[in-house]
Amino acid sequence: MNITTLPELDRRRTQVAIESMLEKYRIFKTVTFEAKEASTTYSYTERFHGPTNTVTDQTAAIASYNVDIPAARRAYCSAIDSVVERLDTREQQLVRERYMRRDEMYDYTIYNHVFDPPVSKDTYVKIRSKAFYKMALALTDLGLLSLQTLVTTAPRVKKEKMSIT
Repeated sequence: MNITTLPELDRRRTQVAIESMLEKYRIFKTVTFEAKEASTTYSYTERFHGPTNTVTDQTAAIASYNVDIPAARRAYCSAIDSVVERLDTREQQLVRERYMRRDEMYDYTIYNHVFDPPVSKDTYVKIRSKAFYKMALALTDLGLLSLQTLVTTAPRVKKEKMSIT
């Protein structure tokens, strides 16, 4: 990829990808992690002829699960937080209020009541598009998002007026 030019991303695909990542962030922040526990009583399981030399350590597998999953969730949330912190002030406000809060807010509430002064719907869409574009590039650098799925398939071509001769 050429460093001097920024890629042109499909706006709709970028919005869907970033919104799904922010929904995952919201779920990680609001839903508590349920730690697994080792069962102390074994139940009878019928074993047919097969390899008997395999050993499983249920306690070690559960312990590593109980440590690794919350750590991965914290790392994901901190990565999203760091990306949002690097956005412009209005973009930060939009993303935090609309996508990162516990209670779900609607777009019209954000651009009418949260922004001071209120902005139009078109201005709100422009701010959101810029924020999502910046977030997509930053999340690609962190390895959380693949940019290849978001790049437009065909370059935009300006329609020229046809002259009648």
